[in-house]
Amino acid sequence: MKIPGSVALVTGSNRGIGRQFARVLVQRGAAKVYATARNPEHIDVPGVEALRLDITDPASIAEVAAVAQDVTLLVNNAGTSTNTNLVTGDLAKIRLEMDTHYFGTLGMVRAFAPVLAANGGGAIVNMLSALSWFAFDGANAYAAAKAAEWNLTNAIRLELAGQGTFVTGVHLGVADTDMVKGIDYDGPMGDPADVAKAALDSVEAGEIEVVFDDWSAHVKASLAKDPSLFYA
Repeated sequence: MKIPGSVALVTGSNRGIGRQFARVLVQRGAAKVYATARNPEHIDVPGVEALRLDITDPASIAEVAAVAQDVTLLVNNAGTSTNTNLVTGDLAKIRLEMDTHYFGTLGMVRAFAPVLAANGGGAIVNMLSALSWFAFDGANAYAAAKAAEWNLTNAIRLELAGQGTFVTGVHLGVADTDMVKGIDYDGPMGDPADVAKAALDSVEAGEIEVVFDDWSAHVKASLAKDPSLFYA
């Protein structure tokens, strides 16, 4: 799939990586970019069509899908991070993580799969995380939801292959976005624009997985080893 001439829809476009996806898509010659957010008045990317979308609300998804019938590229970027653990954490926050990253992403895929099929197949990009592959005390609700979204990505890739829809997943450690402000982290952070560029490069190259940074590569490599070595 080529980005120039495509019609893209990006969730969570008001800030961070989603904002950069929208900006880079415009720069690379997408024919139209639907930039969506729960508060579209906060979207400030020139050249996009802003739409209101809450991916945890099936009615909101249906409304946007009815409008954006020309989409050929769906970027599932919207997310949340509640810094919640599983055993004693607030169940409402745990459910919000799963409703956003898993059921919200699935809702978008189910709504837009027929649209993509009608428009020749197209592609889907799911923003995942290095936390798809490991747990971290203090963010285990997020890790569990991202792990579910990772295998969702693998599953829909198989299910949508017959209609010609390409699916790629993007894993990264920490990007310099509002979501990570206030966390106790002093390591390197990825540039959100570079994440968007790498993801779109992979779509055009036909690569089903983006391992954006060294940390993600390290975590992925650890999966083939004794887990006690990693968690030590």
